[in-house]
Amino acid sequence: MNKPIDTLLQQQPSEAFADYRQNSAARIDQDAEAAAERGGARVGVSRPHESAHLHVAGEATYIDDIPELAGTLHCALGLSPVAHGRLTGMALDKIRALPGVVLVISASDIPGPNDCGSIIHDDPILCDGEIRYLGQPVFAVIANTRDAARRAAAKAGEVLAIEAMPPVLTPQQAHAKGQYVLPPMHLVRQTQGGAQAAIARAPHRLKGTFEVGGQEQFYLEGQISYAIPTEGGGMHVYCSTQHPSEMQHLVAHALGLHAHDVHVECRRMGGGFGGKESQSALFACIASVAAARLKRPVKLRLDRDDDFLITGRRHCFWYEYEVGYDDQGRVLGAEITMVSRAGHSADLSGPVMTRALCHFDNAYWLPDVAMHGYSGKTNTQSNTAFRGFGGPQGAIAIENILDSVARALGREPLEVRQANFYGKTERNVTPYGQQVNDNIIHALTGQLVASSDYRARRDAVARFNAASPVLKRGIALTPLKFGISFNVKHFNQAGALVHVYSDGSILVNHGGTEMGQGLNTKVAQVVAHELGVSFDSVRVTATDTQKVANTSATAASTGADLNGKAAQDAARQIRERLAVCIAGHHGGAPEAVRFANDKVEVNGHTLPFSAVVAQGYLDRVQLWSDGFYATPGLSWDKDKMFGRPFYYFAYGAAVSEVIVDTLTGEWKLLRADILHDAGQSLNPAVDIGQIEGAFIQGMGWLTTEELVWHPVSGKLTTHAPSTYKIPTANDCPPVFNCRLYEGQNVEDSIHRSKAVGEPPLLLPFSVFFAIRDAVSAVGGHRIDPPLTAPATSEAILRAITAVQTAA
Repeated sequence: MNKPIDTLLQQQPSEAFADYRQNSAARIDQDAEAAAERGGARVGVSRPHESAHLHVAGEATYIDDIPELAGTLHCALGLSPVAHGRLTGMALDKIRALPGVVLVISASDIPGPNDCGSIIHDDPILCDGEIRYLGQPVFAVIANTRDAARRAAAKAGEVLAIEAMPPVLTPQQAHAKGQYVLPPMHLVRQTQGGAQAAIARAPHRLKGTFEVGGQEQFYLEGQISYAIPTEGGGMHVYCSTQHPSEMQHLVAHALGLHAHDVHVECRRMGGGFGGKESQSALFACIASVAAARLKRPVKLRLDRDDDFLITGRRHCFWYEYEVGYDDQGRVLGAEITMVSRAGHSADLSGPVMTRALCHFDNAYWLPDVAMHGYSGKTNTQSNTAFRGFGGPQGAIAIENILDSVARALGREPLEVRQANFYGKTERNVTPYGQQVNDNIIHALTGQLVASSDYRARRDAVARFNAASPVLKRGIALTPLKFGISFNVKHFNQAGALVHVYSDGSILVNHGGTEMGQGLNTKVAQVVAHELGVSFDSVRVTATDTQKVANTSATAASTGADLNGKAAQDAARQIRERLAVCIAGHHGGAPEAVRFANDKVEVNGHTLPFSAVVAQGYLDRVQLWSDGFYATPGLSWDKDKMFGRPFYYFAYGAAVSEVIVDTLTGEWKLLRADILHDAGQSLNPAVDIGQIEGAFIQGMGWLTTEELVWHPVSGKLTTHAPSTYKIPTANDCPPVFNCRLYEGQNVEDSIHRSKAVGEPPLLLPFSVFFAIRDAVSAVGGHRIDPPLTAPATSEAILRAITAVQTAA
């Protein structure tokens, strides 16, 4: 059944991507030439990733590449074979007697609190007697080799005595039992008597349920920590983590030490996507406890299957909703209940649900709304951060509702979406009270409609479907509005250190972590621009808790915003000191001194930057500085769920066209057109790469990446690449047009840019709703398809059958 679809593809993906990459390389060259014409600007320029040459050559150092010290031991974890129960005994002497085993530790061997919870102290490092999920670490084996440790740990089922109990596995089960990891949340706005009153008065009403699955981060580099004891009882931990300061804090607690005794370092990660924000803690703590006990280095590197079984992922959500709307499809009132699968502990489920509730509106004005969020406690892995952090789960609910409203009214879905858009001077306040004062969604969507030839293609899709009984096409355009900042105000701060050496070279350290997203590249560009030097003059070092303290996680799409501003602040101070110094030698006002193109212009003289630095050193000018930044204007009342939690909004829209085989449920993405708002981009090449990657990753979440737990045992059965399917290069559309919207941030962000980490993950909503459009065509668009996400081929077939039955 592939052939009928393939005949519609005029260009193969490999050919299309070869052309695209060639164009990308040309674009980088053009940007560099344009920057030279602008007088040496280092921002707004497409530059390759600062470690790209190291990645290609295989020289980039990850945690497992660090040369092991003599005496290094290896750790593996003994996991619970039961999803829920009570641990009644452990015959660990049998494990200790196995070949190569040096030590076996359990919860009682942890010197400090047995807890690695990121917010609430409800997450044991090792099982404390209550079995919470299948895959929970119960003991740790430390052996001479990794193979010996893993072989010993694999015998957990033979040495653990467990009194099993029935598990709770789904959010619906948890909700029915009133079983939550946190108190429920409620976000309500009343303009005309409240949601239910508005729904009752509305000319039309819609009621239903919907659900979306979770998603595994599937970072290329798995969870890993390498703990090395240092003098005075300290600990040096190399950890693949998005939050070194939190790892420092939790390791110190587990060891009963002060923070200054623990040194956490991370040069780069092989991907994070939120999975290494809080959940690297368990592994850092266990490796450190073992290393402290044995006074020897200990490495803990997870196997991919164990990573799946132990760690959490994106929260799946179940929704129950009711809306009232008018003849144009404008929502007059909406009430929605969102229930997430939180897992066995709170982890970051609270902030995730907060963001989901704050993004239910997406790009739309909802006058009367009542939202209720429940974080269901289940006997599964504790779910955590994932790119978008609840925003996608919140926004897709309103998109599904509007799609159904359009079908009920017989209207074109984009028309209904546009009718509900936020206004510029009215209808422009979110349900949580923040004014939308940077709204560009009307103009951005208009541009994309024109550039993608959306309306003509929609007509062509209708003609194709009328003549094709088996293959059905679908097309959809969906917008996004995504708030940028941490939900928690005090996390919105960052620090940096900039050192200028006497030869003019520059070293930068900041609190953000590099996980492949290009953060270090952007920060280096900011510093190079501020000091007027070439990009190659700047080097960014590993994130290190001994250099910049009390840092926030690299998350919430704030990495470049926060750390770029902090590094800019440090570099500016050095530049101003050098300007005063050199003006003192050559005359003129310090503020008139110009730094650009590796030169300094002062009172008619042009000097090499390195010479000015050398003079500064001779004059005892401080050539290093710290920088700091705190996002201004934020406020949030978590109890009332009201305030200004976001510094600004990022916008975007995408058009996707698909074809579906109604006999098999197979589908293909034929074309995607993206227009995304990155403000005044710091690095267009990096930003476009982030947008494309987010699109494909989000498409995987909504179509192929299905998580399945065994309904009786509670085992995650999709715990390896053989059963859990992320997108590959072959899933990219043969026509993939991605452009940046021209404009700048109305807020004073770093060089008026906007974050691009998380917002684009909402762009592939267009893929899901294009599939839904194709399924709807089976019934002549008269039946609302009961399609859930992920829209696997099986889910598509079920929806097709339902439409055919109801037609």
